[in-house]
Amino acid sequence: MKNGMNPELGLAILRVVLGVIFIAHGWPKLGSMAGTAEFLSGLGVPASVVAAWALTALELGGGILLLVGFLVTPVALLLTAHMLAGIVLVHAANGFYVLGPGAGGIEFNLLLAAAAMMLVFGGPGLAALDSRNHP
Repeated sequence: MKNGMNPELGLAILRVVLGVIFIAHGWPKLGSMAGTAEFLSGLGVPASVVAAWALTALELGGGILLLVGFLVTPVALLLTAHMLAGIVLVHAANGFYVLGPGAGGIEFNLLLAAAAMMLVFGGPGLAALDSRNHP
């Protein structure tokens, strides 16, 4: 800790909160795989049933992996790609803001992608299984 700053703790907090957010978004998809597949099919995503399962596994499994801090870099890269795809395929047409004018815009996805990339460049932080590989 330097001058009251603790970047390792900050990264750990970011990692855990990001994990919780992705778990919260992946969990409900388990009960509505047909609806998720139908939504993806409407976007023109090929093999929408397979894609729905893959995205659910990424959000739920990736969120759990972030919580424990295991495979943080590859998971964060995949989640970033997922968020960027969401921006391009869904949210860009709605503008910037999540709420208010242009509801459903890119704002939230952009923030999640940036947070995930912070973990890629900053590392997993404290109390992560991956930390055993870092000094």
